[in-house]
Amino acid sequence: MTDQRAQPPQPGDLPSDASVPKVVVSRLSLYLRELQRLVASGQQTISSGQLGTLLGFSDAQVRKDLGFFGQFGYPGVGYRCDELIRAMRDILGTNHSWNVAMVGAGNLGQALLGYRGFGRQNFAIAAAFDADPTKVGQTIQGIRVQPLDELASTIRDKGIRLGMIVVPADRAQEAADRLVAAGIEGIVNFAPVTLALPPHVQNVGVDLAIELEQLSFAVTSKLSRAAAEPTGQVEP
Repeated sequence: MTDQRAQPPQPGDLPSDASVPKVVVSRLSLYLRELQRLVASGQQTISSGQLGTLLGFSDAQVRKDLGFFGQFGYPGVGYRCDELIRAMRDILGTNHSWNVAMVGAGNLGQALLGYRGFGRQNFAIAAAFDADPTKVGQTIQGIRVQPLDELASTIRDKGIRLGMIVVPADRAQEAADRLVAAGIEGIVNFAPVTLALPPHVQNVGVDLAIELEQLSFAVTSKLSRAAAEPTGQVEP
C-alpha cells in the first residue's frame, strides 16, 4: 500500500486557499460525508482505492487531493476514518460551530431553516430576516423572523460571520450589501444573479437551475453518443 504514515496538518501548515483548486475542496466535502457514513456503520479504516470507488474517483485522485494538505495514511492499514474526519474538519474549518444569518424567509428559506444537515456539519442558522411585514415576527423552526433593520445589530451581537441570501434576484444585491456592511465575511447566494462583492468577502453561488442544466447536458450527451456509436450490424 502506498499510503504513508499519517501526519495530520497543523493550522500553520495548511496551504492558502489560492493554492488549492476549488474542485479539490469540493471533493473533500464528499470524502467527509462518505467517511461519516462509514463511521456510522461501524467501519474504522479504509484505503484510498475503496474510498475512491465509493465516490467514483481513482485511488490516485484521492491521494492527490489529500496530498495538498498532508499525509494521512498508515502502511498496511490505509486511512483511519475517525482520524481523517477530524483532519478534514480542521481543513474545512468545521471543527467548530458556525452561526449563519439568512436573508429571505420565503418557501426556500423556510425549507432551509428546517434542514437538519446543517447541524450535522456544525452550521446553524442563528438569525433570519425578511422585508415582508407579513413574515416578520413569525417563528419558523424556532427562529423568529426579524426585520432587516435589526440585521446589523444581530450579526454584531451574535458574532455571525457567514450569510445566506434566499431572496428574488432583484433583491439579492441589496441583501448582499447589507450583509457586507454588517461585517459578514462569506455569503452563500441562492438567488440566480451574480453579486458584486468586495475582495475580502467570499461568495458561493447555488443556482439550482444551472445544476439541472448541467444534468440535462450530461444526459443529452450520453444519448447522443449512444446514437452515434456503430451497432455492429453488417449491411446486406
